[in-house]
Amino acid sequence: RRIAEHLLEAQHATAHLTTFNEIDLTAVDSLRSRIKDRVEKEHGVRLSMMPFFVKAACLALKQYPVVNAKVDGDHIQYHHYVNMGIAVASDAGLVVPNLKDADAMSLLDIARAIVTVAKKARDGKLTMDDLTGGTFTITNGGVFGSLVSTPIINYPQVGILGLHKVQDRPVVVDGQIVVRPM
Repeated sequence: RRIAEHLLEAQHATAHLTTFNEIDLTAVDSLRSRIKDRVEKEHGVRLSMMPFFVKAACLALKQYPVVNAKVDGDHIQYHHYVNMGIAVASDAGLVVPNLKDADAMSLLDIARAIVTVAKKARDGKLTMDDLTGGTFTITNGGVFGSLVSTPIINYPQVGILGLHKVQDRPVVVDGQIVVRPM
């Protein structure tokens, strides 16, 4: 109930604008394919696509700090660090634990931290520290097969990144129709 109240508050307290962009993930998919077995063998971490998106979002937030902010009454508070919220579906509903100082983490550290908070969420062991202090959120409807959606901002944050299913599709590259992970 509290999660639903929070989402309704966000819808009423914020102005929403959704922009849909599509990216060709060939380079990321290729890199991940080359290193994922070695990373899992040497570090015990399954390397999903999410750490790549978290790292890219952290870099973008450093370049566009107005999106890494929160509403504080009549003021906007800008952050010089990124505590990346990762929306996780659990038995208790949707929760958003965050990775503290994600902008200072390596790709491997991000992958480890995502696994840790997701497990804590599914096991019902998140602490208030895990759930507070987020500066930006990423949600991934793609794990449910979603191709397009409009995520609700995790208020008082001012932005959210919604990811969706990666699927092979025909696209035109240099005048040729090719299949790419989009």
